[in-house]
Amino acid sequence: MSKKHPIIICLRVWVRGQVQGVGFRPFIHGLATELGLSGWVRNDPAGVELMIQGPRPAVDQFLHRLAHHPPPLARVDVVETNPLEPIPQMCGFAIVPSVGGAIATGMTPDAAVCPQCLEELFDPGNRRYRDAFIGCAHCGPRYTAMTAIPYDRAHTSMASFTMCAACHREYQDPGQRRFHSQLNACPECGPRLSLLDPGGMPLPVDDVIRAALQQIREGKILAVKGLGGFHLMCDARNEDTVARLRARKQREEKPFAIMAANLASIRDLVHLLPEETHLLKGYARPIVLLRRRPDSRPTLEGVAPGMQRLGVMLPYTPLQYLLFHEAAGRPDGTRWVQEEPQSLLLVCTSANPFGEPVIITNQGAVDRLGHIADALLVHNRDIRVRCDDSVVRMTATGPGFLRRGRGFTPEPVRMPRTGPCVLGTGAWYNNTACITRGQQAFLSQHVGDLDSPASCRALDETVEHLMLLLRIRPERIACDLHPDYYSTRLAMRLAKVLDVPLLRIQHHHAHLAAVQAEHQLDRPVLGLALDGYGLGDDGTAWGGELLRIDGARYQRLGHLRPLLLPGGDQATREPWRMAAAVLHALGRADEIPDRYQVFAAAQGLPKQMDTERNPHLTTSLGRLFDAASALLRVKWVARFEGQAPMLLEGLAARHGPEVPLSGGWVMEQGVLDFMPLLARLADGMDPGAGAGVFHATVAQGLACWLIEAAKAQGIRDLVLGGGCCLNQVLMQDLVERLTGAGFRVYKPQWSPPNDGGLSLGQAWIAMQAPI
Repeated sequence: MSKKHPIIICLRVWVRGQVQGVGFRPFIHGLATELGLSGWVRNDPAGVELMIQGPRPAVDQFLHRLAHHPPPLARVDVVETNPLEPIPQMCGFAIVPSVGGAIATGMTPDAAVCPQCLEELFDPGNRRYRDAFIGCAHCGPRYTAMTAIPYDRAHTSMASFTMCAACHREYQDPGQRRFHSQLNACPECGPRLSLLDPGGMPLPVDDVIRAALQQIREGKILAVKGLGGFHLMCDARNEDTVARLRARKQREEKPFAIMAANLASIRDLVHLLPEETHLLKGYARPIVLLRRRPDSRPTLEGVAPGMQRLGVMLPYTPLQYLLFHEAAGRPDGTRWVQEEPQSLLLVCTSANPFGEPVIITNQGAVDRLGHIADALLVHNRDIRVRCDDSVVRMTATGPGFLRRGRGFTPEPVRMPRTGPCVLGTGAWYNNTACITRGQQAFLSQHVGDLDSPASCRALDETVEHLMLLLRIRPERIACDLHPDYYSTRLAMRLAKVLDVPLLRIQHHHAHLAAVQAEHQLDRPVLGLALDGYGLGDDGTAWGGELLRIDGARYQRLGHLRPLLLPGGDQATREPWRMAAAVLHALGRADEIPDRYQVFAAAQGLPKQMDTERNPHLTTSLGRLFDAASALLRVKWVARFEGQAPMLLEGLAARHGPEVPLSGGWVMEQGVLDFMPLLARLADGMDPGAGAGVFHATVAQGLACWLIEAAKAQGIRDLVLGGGCCLNQVLMQDLVERLTGAGFRVYKPQWSPPNDGGLSLGQAWIAMQAPI
């Protein structure tokens, strides 16, 4: 009896998602070869396209593994198939040249060096031993090295480096991990390291890594070239060097992050949850804010003065690993970096002069960092895209961003539905831009505060690069309501040049719309927008707002009781002024001169508040936190944005839970008033107990306020947004109260709750707006 011949099928397949720059074509080639299938694969503007032919069972297995077991860095969103007539005598499988057209594929973030590359890096018998640029199809720079899509070598910062014969053989060998790895190189044909003095002259050293480590051990500050920009590095245990770095960078008290070789090196400094371990060791390698151990506070106190949490990151580039390898005595293998504690801890902070974006070019480092760094560790591979490290903190509902950048950008946020292409330009602080394409929103990397010409240029470059990379011409442009922000002026200029509509979006509306967008809530919601400042429709400073969001429209249902802003913007930097405003509102202005006698302005402030004709007012919850901090003698003058609330939160966390103050708030006609609570703090309380009572009472008041409005509106979906949502003591209490009352509660997760998420909200609102 003769055997049945298997049924041969042929399919054209399109794969959409994060499938370029992740070793997807080599993966397809290897899978097809393993299963005995024939055909071809190529990059196209929308992702990856392939033809596959062979027996039906093998093709079915191929499609299953393609969709459910892709390479480590890949994300498969859609697999589309179209049957074709089988092609006689087709045999073998090939990777064929990419095709151009309208871009619709995802872009890949940078990825930390993979375990296989680390094995090679520390293997003295490997030709890439101690190669500072080792990488493969599964790791290394991606977004920061890209100049265009499709992701081919000609469109990367490695275009000027010609592969040697050995690398070229790897590139063409389907059995190699570097098969079609676009950044493939080795010590013979790849980039080179140099150690420069502050003036840019090469230092005569035999071994660059050894000399760089020696500088660190001598108490020097190094500017070190990374993936998305330079870092400033020094010995974190050297208090004098850390203090010198603070002075040179004009960063009085703002925390630094530290880099450690492995988790074993930080276990005596911080508490580690399993989820935090996963974040630290993942491909994205963000800075993770970890709770400090009480007995570790004197250690590294100059790194994060007064902070309850310490920003920690693990190495993610080969160059960073080599510094720790050198400090460990160049051990063979990877056991030392996986299991053994290492004494070296490095301060690792963005390399930028005060108020400017991170430096990305060698010449820029010489010109702008020479007065900060004692030496510069550079190389000749260009950084194409500026991209700061991401900063993440674990919350009760998963990881939450303080800053979204390297390792996550430019992964798109999937919105509730499709619409016209929109560009959102963000606001002033923590600026980002956002471009939409269909149902995807590409939120840019963190740009920063737009308070210098260099930062404004960085926003211009970010917008231009996103449009160029995605080949998108926005059909609408959205910006903040504030007319004086550079992001607003940029939006106006682009709207005029492109001849497209400009939509001005109220700040707090955008905060809550960003949460709607990322959680795909295409229905009316009620929300609290809680932050430090945003221009309201009435021209005053808002920041404690109860809003109903319905499509592109919003309604202000309530707000916190307005308070004076003595000195205007100066009050945002000097919390004692907000405490003075509270005392004035309580009829206790006569106490201000004595309480704050160290400030000359305190003597005349009561009269000024009484007689000012056009007083500055604010409904901001952030300013209430400032007032509470000053009333409890925690912080009278802030050295960086949000410092006073952060210290108050840390104090509350260390003290432990307190019960809300009975009668600590009152609510009337949509206005929530915490003046009774503030009066109790003004009477004098232990700072720890006062911080605990303040958080508990604010959480209770906000919850009751929102629940009452939600019941009246008949809405079950509640959203929380704004910078105050970074406060986990407040948020955990508030969310528990709201969910306990039977509501569905949504917070920012893939976009920062602070102004870093505003551009996403602006874009989602503008997409829905009738034009």
